[in-house]
Amino acid sequence: MGKRILVQRRGRGGSQFRSPSWKRDGPVRYPPLEALSGRGYVVDIMHEPGLNAPVARIETENGVEFLNYAAEGLYVGQVIEIGRGAPPKTGNIMILGEIPEGTMIFNVEKRAGDGGKFARSGGTYAVVVGQKPEENKTIIRLPSGRTVEVDSRGRATVGIVAGGGRIEKPFLKAGKKYHRARAKAWKYPTVRGKAMSPYAHPHGGGSHQKGGTPVPRTAPPGQKVGFIGSKCTGRGCVRARAQQKQ
Repeated sequence: MGKRILVQRRGRGGSQFRSPSWKRDGPVRYPPLEALSGRGYVVDIMHEPGLNAPVARIETENGVEFLNYAAEGLYVGQVIEIGRGAPPKTGNIMILGEIPEGTMIFNVEKRAGDGGKFARSGGTYAVVVGQKPEENKTIIRLPSGRTVEVDSRGRATVGIVAGGGRIEKPFLKAGKKYHRARAKAWKYPTVRGKAMSPYAHPHGGGSHQKGGTPVPRTAPPGQKVGFIGSKCTGRGCVRARAQQKQ
């Protein structure tokens, strides 16, 4: 009798795959539109397990407290301005329709009031490309380079998300990677299916390891691993596609 492969175990869930949300201080998002305006103060800058950027605890003049990703250069005690009329300074939370073109922003709302969807990872930022006031749309360029239109009535924070140098420091030891995986609810280490025995994985077994064959899209869950429904794999197909484009 075989064993459950990793994709099946992950899909079923369980304590091993549960995200450790109880370690976190709360959701990192903007409060509702009507509750956020005026001035705020940075009460604390915290390390959140499972997130890859520092988090700032902000308290407004009317007593509303929320968490937002910390911008590079933000400090405890800094006064930030929120809402309409706020200047484009680092850490301020502005309405997208009022942000000048070329400004670097993060934690951008896709729709007004959704709390922030884009550019939330450490060291990332989006850029305001243009405005469409007649359509209430703002054009932004995401960290991936893709350009999207978002609601001009939404909010964004001016600056770059702090913690951008994290990928420059290597893990060096497997133990470091193990503890990082525990905080992020990753399954570590990950073993290749080709390195397993045939009872443990559809790619396992054989005297020599070789490339996996494509699996039909209609395959059952226990078999649906590797190249799923692929029409083209390998270097030869990549060259053929490049020649077609030329």
